[in-house]
Amino acid sequence: MSSPRKPRKKRKEDNSSTANAPTSNVLVTGTKTTAARPAFPLVSVLWPARRSTSQWVTIPLILMAVGLFRWTAGFWGYSGFNVPPMFGDFEAQRHWMELTIHLPISQWYFYDLEYWGLDYPPLTAYHSWLFGKIGSVIQPTWFAFHSSRGFEDQLSKVYMRATVLVSEYLSYVPAAIILNRTLASLRGVSKWESTIALVAILMQPSTILIDYAHFQYNTVMLGFVLASMASIMAGRHLWACVFFVASLCFKQMALYYAPAIAAYLLGICIAPHLNLFRLIAIAAITLLSFAAIFAPLVLGSVYDTHRGISPTPDNKTGLPPLLASLPFSPNPKALYYPAILQLAQYIHRMFPFARGIFEDKVANFWCALHTIHKLTPYPKHMIQQISLLITIVSILPASMMITSFPRRELLPWAMASSAWGFFLCSFQVHEKSVLLPLLPMTILLGGDGGLGHEMRAWIGWANMLGVWTMFPLLKRDELRVPYAVLSLLWAYLLGLPPTEWSLYLGQQPKSGGLTPATRVLHMGFYAMMLVWHGLEAFVKTPEGKPDLWVVLNVLIGAAGFGICYLWCTWQLILRSGILDEYFGFRRMVEAGETKKKQ
Repeated sequence: MSSPRKPRKKRKEDNSSTANAPTSNVLVTGTKTTAARPAFPLVSVLWPARRSTSQWVTIPLILMAVGLFRWTAGFWGYSGFNVPPMFGDFEAQRHWMELTIHLPISQWYFYDLEYWGLDYPPLTAYHSWLFGKIGSVIQPTWFAFHSSRGFEDQLSKVYMRATVLVSEYLSYVPAAIILNRTLASLRGVSKWESTIALVAILMQPSTILIDYAHFQYNTVMLGFVLASMASIMAGRHLWACVFFVASLCFKQMALYYAPAIAAYLLGICIAPHLNLFRLIAIAAITLLSFAAIFAPLVLGSVYDTHRGISPTPDNKTGLPPLLASLPFSPNPKALYYPAILQLAQYIHRMFPFARGIFEDKVANFWCALHTIHKLTPYPKHMIQQISLLITIVSILPASMMITSFPRRELLPWAMASSAWGFFLCSFQVHEKSVLLPLLPMTILLGGDGGLGHEMRAWIGWANMLGVWTMFPLLKRDELRVPYAVLSLLWAYLLGLPPTEWSLYLGQQPKSGGLTPATRVLHMGFYAMMLVWHGLEAFVKTPEGKPDLWVVLNVLIGAAGFGICYLWCTWQLILRSGILDEYFGFRRMVEAGETKKKQ
């Protein structure tokens, strides 16, 4: 009697051009031979995967390799290591785990604001609560209430580092893989080239240095953003709303992308014709997502009030400015009062306008301007209003273009332009915020031509400039070695300066090559970065100017980032096709003039 079990069918090899065929983006031919060779070292590293290697083999190996670099970056110092009494970002994240597991939810945004008061949205608080609970089961002293402040036990550090790795591998990594594969499918990129781009994306030095060395959880927020982008690319717009709301509710910095995302979603609702049902569905899902995330905070506060628990038992925290500025005084005994009190305090903590236009030296417009013309004498509210106006002007081109031309392939360009506008012009920008405009730019490595000369040069230059501007921050945390290793390794893998100059000095392809102006511009900035490192390492600053090298870093970085903003915006306009009619008209005029001369 024959067995009812059917034999497994052999997997059909994919010999299509989009699956395995190498392209000119990653292969070059020499002048003396027609044999193709890798265009840059990362291609050589993944050379064995160019055939029909299963992704179930390739992806796990990649994740293990990039995970190893992430974990070893954590062997070095971190923000605030052995720097009492406030320590740094590591202690802030640990402290939030401590307070969320010990305090009623109504007190989370009010408790001891002078010592790392919670100033991120509710999803960060829930994330802290979860890992605080797990850590307390392993070792209660790590998060003991109040007595654990500044706790720097070795095992607790291992646990905290592990929470970053687990968080990223459950959010950022799967979202990056899915988005990279979706982009490759949409743009006809081979699987091998897509895998090369994935390694470049996951090895981006700035993200590893900030989250694993300096210590933060930016990849969770960025992972939700990537999931939203992947949903849009796949045509799942409602899921895109859910994921983007999650990113906003994890870190408010995701607002950098909000104009581009909102403009795109609006564009698909009004073009080519009005789709009222889609517009209502997107609005409803967005509101429901916010409601679901804020519900534990709001309802928990109402329940705490019912039990007689005050949000401010020490009476040290006054009314939130937003609530105090109302033309009427809400009744503290009203049922709605705990909810509006929490929301008002939340807004106050999320947007700290009282801190000023910037806290530290960051390579954006305001800090660069301040080095030339001091902004201190001007009223703070006036600077805020001017900052808001300039920010709106800077994000208008991307918002208008993506609304008028709501095409999926244009979204990363619009997001990059919008994020650069925010980074350069908005209020209260940190050095680490450069991760936001770099993300959509880096993702473009996985698109059509992403690993070609032009795209690799611009995206690589922006990333190298971005990590260079963070060097003063990383130096304070004693992270010079991981900075040098990770940034130079990434440059080497992608064939970028200062490890390799052939991308700029070598022969350019007929299509997609670098213009002389681009080569001079980029090499000039690379040269300035190298000279700056030499000055910072070996030359003392003049008497009375201890921050001279940092200020020079700010000025060079701000100029470079301004160019990045202009390039992304120009690429968005160019790729939208809006100029095709103009250029077509110009070609007709030029052809007519040539004919007349003949």
